[in-house]
Amino acid sequence: MDFTELFRPVSPEKFAETFNIFNLTGADFYLVSAGTNNNYNSMIGSGGGFGFFFKNPTNWSLFRQDRYTLELIEKYKKYSISFFPEKYKNEILFLGQESGRNSNKMKKCRLTPIKTPSQNIVFKEALLIIECELTSIIIPDLNNFYSDTSIKYIKEVYKNKNEFRKIVFGEITNIWINN
Repeated sequence: MDFTELFRPVSPEKFAETFNIFNLTGADFYLVSAGTNNNYNSMIGSGGGFGFFFKNPTNWSLFRQDRYTLELIEKYKKYSISFFPEKYKNEILFLGQESGRNSNKMKKCRLTPIKTPSQNIVFKEALLIIECELTSIIIPDLNNFYSDTSIKYIKEVYKNKNEFRKIVFGEITNIWINN
């Protein structure tokens, strides 16, 4: 089946009315994917959010600095975020168990890759797909955190600066809902 037979486009405004963004980025499992048809990778997303950055609808996500998917985002300047029904939880967890840099995990995955009209790799089983174009990547500096809660958390979780997560900002270019 063609991608546009499986998914329909939705505006950022309709997306915000339909989905609880706090559940999407905080409670639900999702995949971040980047790369080309011959070389792509997906990883489990954790945290992040949606809003406006430089007047454009934007996603922001957190990545460990050593993630292969982040390397592909930096190389190709685009990525997708896919949200799935609960029944695909095991497949999503599988993609978080090993790096795609040194393994063939994408070929072992039981999700079905499909290309969007803008050539991003996503999965047929997704409920919601958000395509993004890379806007900015920021490495936080401990001196830029002010709340006691944030400072305490960062000091407990990140023992040195190299462990800080990169914050990736991507302009939302397309949003698709599974028919």
